[in-house]
Amino acid sequence: MAPRRGGRDPRNPHWSRRKMIALLAMAALTVAVLIAGLALAVAHALNPTHDGADAGNAGGSIGSAAGPAPAAVGTGPRATADARDALAARPMPAVPESASHPAPVSDRDPGPPIVLPPATVTGPAGVPTGFPHTPEGAMAQLAAIDQTALQSGSLSGARAVIAAWALPGGPTTSSWSGVRAMSTLLSATGLSGGGSSQLAVVLTPLMGQIKGSVGPDFVVPCVDFELEVTLQQTARGATADCQRMVWHGDRWMIGPGDEPAQPPSVWPGTDLAIDVGYRDLRHG
Repeated sequence: MAPRRGGRDPRNPHWSRRKMIALLAMAALTVAVLIAGLALAVAHALNPTHDGADAGNAGGSIGSAAGPAPAAVGTGPRATADARDALAARPMPAVPESASHPAPVSDRDPGPPIVLPPATVTGPAGVPTGFPHTPEGAMAQLAAIDQTALQSGSLSGARAVIAAWALPGGPTTSSWSGVRAMSTLLSATGLSGGGSSQLAVVLTPLMGQIKGSVGPDFVVPCVDFELEVTLQQTARGATADCQRMVWHGDRWMIGPGDEPAQPPSVWPGTDLAIDVGYRDLRHG
């Protein structure tokens, strides 16, 4: 059989080289698309949908996010527990999925930043701690918990964090949204539960808001993170997390009860991030 015209004979080494380059380029593109989708999948796994508070009926329009006003509390333990549950379950503004994608930042002033206190010691599971008994201390502790868990890059790392930082009746090593996010990440990349040295996850807290508090020992802080996932290529997205933070002994921990209603995952610094009530975070 005569060779194909135009140098396209598969037996031609130059044609084979060009084909290989094209296949490698296609593979690189596939990896890039996978990682971009993975960043969003992890963002959604970190934000569990609860009955009565999903994206379809989250209630409240953009800009209706509550400020840090304390929740009304009646008398007695039952009234306090009810107030805590109501605060945690209160819906937050719903945003489209595209809000978590990188987007142009705003030139608007979001107001005074929330100053996060510095950690003073390293606690269980390697989580920074020693934050003060304040709402800002609760937010700083939540950010440290989430960062340590996801940046471990393994299921065992995420499980060790929640086992050490959740009170009885709170999220467990199988139910916690952080564990589900890690499972989603590893499954999507074809990795085992132990992760890989080639996988890097960076979670950076950039904005936040205090959803509310019930007395001095219960706060629901919400942190809006920039999520960066690298596996051959890097993709970025936004993800947010709210938790019931309870002052226990000498530190903030994740308290008992269902995880709070889904917060809006919005690319930090955008008009939409400001509209839903997020403020810049600064480290003191």
